[in-house]
Amino acid sequence: MAFESLTDRFQLLFKKLRGQTRLSEANMDAMLKEIRVALLEADVNFKVVKSFVNDVKEKAIGQDVYAKVNPSQMVVKIVHDEIESLLGEEQSDIDYAKNGLTIIMLVGLQGTGKTTTAGKLAKMMKDKLGKKVMLGALDVYRPAAIDQLRTLASTVGAGFFSKPGDPVKLAEEAKKQAAEEGYDVLILDTAGRLQIDEKLMKELQDINHAVHPNEVLLLVDSASGQDAVNVANAFNADLRLSGIILSKLDGDAKGGAALSIKYLTGLPIKFAGMGEKMDDLTVFHPDRMADRILGMGDIVTLVEKAKDAIDEKEAEKEAKKMMDGDFTLDDMLKQMKMVKRIGSLGAIAKLIPGMPRLTDEQKEMAEKEMKVFESIINSMTPYERRHPECLRFSHKNRIAKGSGLTNADVNKVLRKYEQSKQMMKQMKQYAKAGKMPPGFGGFGR
Repeated sequence: MAFESLTDRFQLLFKKLRGQTRLSEANMDAMLKEIRVALLEADVNFKVVKSFVNDVKEKAIGQDVYAKVNPSQMVVKIVHDEIESLLGEEQSDIDYAKNGLTIIMLVGLQGTGKTTTAGKLAKMMKDKLGKKVMLGALDVYRPAAIDQLRTLASTVGAGFFSKPGDPVKLAEEAKKQAAEEGYDVLILDTAGRLQIDEKLMKELQDINHAVHPNEVLLLVDSASGQDAVNVANAFNADLRLSGIILSKLDGDAKGGAALSIKYLTGLPIKFAGMGEKMDDLTVFHPDRMADRILGMGDIVTLVEKAKDAIDEKEAEKEAKKMMDGDFTLDDMLKQMKMVKRIGSLGAIAKLIPGMPRLTDEQKEMAEKEMKVFESIINSMTPYERRHPECLRFSHKNRIAKGSGLTNADVNKVLRKYEQSKQMMKQMKQYAKAGKMPPGFGGFGR
């Protein structure tokens, strides 16, 4: 995620504070200096950094906490609240029309991901809110953009509008057609442009005046750093933006754009792009993002992802089998597929509080191991999956050849399966006694 280096710095700082019984002027100043450096290295605007550090200091002193409160807990709380304040404090929703068509106009520089985001936004509104959505292609300067949007509309089950012609007239025609055909939402994908290109910026103003969109959302690349603020201010001056969508927040960017843009522009961040899949656009929750930046995980988002990806009754059924120790290799395969539907193991780990961050090598190994498990289980007969105790050397040899792996790989899968069964039985025994098994904290890893 974009904030990983900042998260590491904050966690190291809080770890240092845990060993102290009280805060003094000296260690308070040292802590604030580290916070200042961490934010500047994350490419946060210097004005934002100055204000942030001053607010943290003022609140710490104002609460008279030097001698009375655990320093680590106090600092975490204040820093968390200040980060949440920078990000917007409250979730900002789409301003849907009370009756009739809602029009959303996407604008931004070239390469920020507007076309892909239009598809993601359509899928989110269709799947989660039951909206009937049309995608309107206004990027007449890049034919590939129209073809891409047409493909995305087909993929996510949205309507599609495209014709040759002037983008302003096309916007008016798209609005008319969407209204006549009973669509709830029209998302207009405009051409990327520089904020200094007066002709193309005038075109956006004309589209805005022609269709009066409910939302004008600016796509901002999270990797653009402090320049994102200049872009947002320039577009806002011409179009009166209603909000920001941060794209590529899952990448290796430092995250300064996210922490600077709301404070310096006043524009709310409404959505965040967290990956390349069509499901990888999320509503932006400032409190949850503050949790993630400080390494506290985001269990609410994890639960929401699980609800979207997993059938609740099926999950309960599988959980009961596991707790009874009465689950088969087929069940084990189902559970792995459930986890994969939620997201990559690396992405899931980031949402779990206290879970150490996986290295790229660990992520790769975990993903590879899941593929090995799947290949081996798929190479077994239905009877063998239900009764793995029947497997002999000849069976294992055939399974290894069928999966393109080795007998050692087959044995490893069977050992993991037996360990899981034993672990679940042990969990059930301890759960009855109201306890947790010794060392269970390591099971998640």
